[in-house]
Formats: sequence, C-alpha cells, structure tokens
Amino acid sequence: MSIDPLMDDFPGSDQESLPVQKPEQVSTSKGDEIEQNWIAAAWEGLSRAGLGEAVFRFVTGLLSVALLVVVIWALRAFYLYLQERTDFSAGEQKAALAAVLPTATPTPLPPALPPYGYAIDHPRSGIKRLALLHTTIPTRPRTEVITYTVQAGDTIFGIAEKFGLKPESILWGNYYTLADDPHNLRVGQELFILPENGTYHRWSAGEGLNGVAKGYGVTPEVIINWQGNHLDPNTLGDWSNPNIEPGTMLFVPGGQRDFITWSAPRISRDNPGVAKLLGPGFCGTIVDGAVGIGNFIWPTNTRWLSGYDYSPGTNHYGIDIAGNLGDAVYASDNGVVVYSGWHTRGYGYVVVIDHGAGWQTLYAHLSAINVGCGQSVYQGSVIGALGSTGNSSGPHLHFEMLNETYGKVNPWNFLP
Repeated sequence: MSIDPLMDDFPGSDQESLPVQKPEQVSTSKGDEIEQNWIAAAWEGLSRAGLGEAVFRFVTGLLSVALLVVVIWALRAFYLYLQERTDFSAGEQKAALAAVLPTATPTPLPPALPPYGYAIDHPRSGIKRLALLHTTIPTRPRTEVITYTVQAGDTIFGIAEKFGLKPESILWGNYYTLADDPHNLRVGQELFILPENGTYHRWSAGEGLNGVAKGYGVTPEVIINWQGNHLDPNTLGDWSNPNIEPGTMLFVPGGQRDFITWSAPRISRDNPGVAKLLGPGFCGTIVDGAVGIGNFIWPTNTRWLSGYDYSPGTNHYGIDIAGNLGDAVYASDNGVVVYSGWHTRGYGYVVVIDHGAGWQTLYAHLSAINVGCGQSVYQGSVIGALGSTGNSSGPHLHFEMLNETYGKVNPWNFLP
C-alpha cells in the first residue's frame, strides 16, 4: 500500500474517507455558474433597458402556445384511439351476429308475365277515373256589364260583396235607378253590375272625351281602350266631339265622382229659408229660442239598426234605427225647429232641429209630426212618430247629426 507523504502530516487521516472531486464535475459546476451569471447579467441588462416586462410576456405567450399545441395533439391522439376501438368493436359485433343469424336466402323470381292481351280470370281492382263530359274553364275577368235582379233581403253592401265590388260602384253604376240613395233599392229592380270598380256614364250629345274623363278622374285612353266599350280609335274622330251615339253607356274603370246628396244642408235658425228646395216643410221665418246643452240622447227607445249604418261610401250619412210603426221619436237635445214637413227627395216626413253652437239633428221617415216651424223643443220631448214614409223599405228612423265645422258626423260617436 502506497502512502501519500502529504497526508502524513495529518495524524489519523484516512485517504479514502475524504471526498475526491473529479475534474469533469468541477468543469460542469463552473459552466453552470458562468451560464447563470450570463443569464442574470442579460436579464439585468434587459431590465435596465426597460424590455424586461415585454420579454417576460413574450416568453409566457410562447410557452402558452406550446402548451396548447401539446394539448391538441394529445386530444387528437386520444380521439383516433377511441375511433379505432369503436371500429374494432363494431367488427366484433357483426362477426358475432353473423355467427348466430341464419344465412339469408334470395327470394325466388315470379314466373314469366303472360303475353299482352292474355285474359285474367280474377276481377281487376284499383281507382277508377270518372270521365268528365265538360271542360272546366278557369274564371276570367269580365269586360262586359251584366245585370242583377234585386232579391228580398238585398242591400247595397250585400250586392257589392257578392260581385267583389265596392258599395259605391253599385250606386255609381245605377244612378238612373237608385239616384245615389241606397234607400231606393227595391225587390225586382234590375241593376247594372260593373266588371270592376268604377262608374257608368250615359253619353250625351255635345260631350267631349277629355271633359268626361277629367270629371271621373281618369284619362280618355282609359275609356277608349276598355274592351267592353267597343270604341274604335280609328273611327272616333275628334275627341272633343267624338263619333259616339248619344245614350251609349260607357264603363269608366277606376272612375270616381261625388255623390248627389238629397239630405238637408246646414239649416240655421238665422237662415231657415235655405231649405226651400227640399220641400214644403221649410221654415221661412227667422226665430230664436232654446239652445242645446251639447250632450245628445238617443231619439228612440231602441238602440239597434234596422237598415244602413253610417256609411259615406254609400252616400248614407246617418243611421237607420229600428222600431215599430208609431213609436215615439224624441228630440236629442234642446233647440229650435227649422224644418217640419214633407221632404221631396226621398226622406218622407222630416223634422230638423237647430241646437245652436253649429249643431243640428235630422229625423226622417216619420209617420207623424208633433212640432212646427220656429218652435222651441227640449231634450227628450216627443217631436213625432216613427214611420216608413218616403224611400223606406220598412219602419225605422233615419237619424243624422251635422256640425257646422265638420259636416255630417257619425252619430255613434256622440250618442251615449
């Protein structure tokens, strides 16, 4: 055994008990220390330059992306593994079922079909198609004016709805029969039914196409080009005096006109004579008297309709209140009678009351009148009896309300 002379100076020393550091270990330790010092110096430099936080965020983000990529790769590998196991299990199931189920045998083919015309003994079955002896032609738009005979229970509204027209087109197409008054409708009358909404014009000598068309709010071409009018542009000549036979009826598609009203105008107590043209019931004396309170009551004991409602579209500016012949008719508000008597334009016996403040009420088709011209009446007092005089199809009261500013208003908006 060799003894190191340097160790002899240390009594009791044991050479094997002292740790001996190998050269490579020393080198590695020094390298780590140098690397750590370099990193620390670099970080300190970046911090001093103000880039420390940015570098830290960059490194953190880079590590997050790397971690995300690893997670996605792991999930994809796991999914492929599960799919492989599922396919394998499905194959095992198919193999097990094939071992248990019997082998399918093909269905034998039927014998050859008999040749065409071969008689079959059993009766045939199936859905039979019925032979139609006529051809169904789709509905086409009309171009000609047709006629309709009024039936019991008909109204302007009902007839219009039956032919797909507006109520005013029924009145405009039959002025010489109905005179713009729906109360003139009678059972058995023959009415013209226009092909579509518009007016019907009877041509008179001296008329011009431009003037007629303008009066209905259309152009002359609308009248000329309507097939049902049978007008030839090549033979019409001058439009101001065209070659159209007087009395010819021409349909004006889309044409409109104002109604001719037969009702009472505004009759004030200051000028009752304006109603002179309405009939012998006008009052010629200027009087003063009771003034209304501004609140109106029902003029009859009944509160429902027996005919037409308020409908400017059919030239009906009142409501037809139901009742029995002879029922009492009451003044709707205080006022002065400015018309009392016969109305020559279809309203029969009429009473008109001026209530002041621009208001008046009209009571038509009366069977009896209890008040006279210039008389003051008060709300709820009996002024006459319900009837069916004039153009009326049955007992009822035609009731109108007129305001000097707004004209004829809907009574439903003012009656309680």
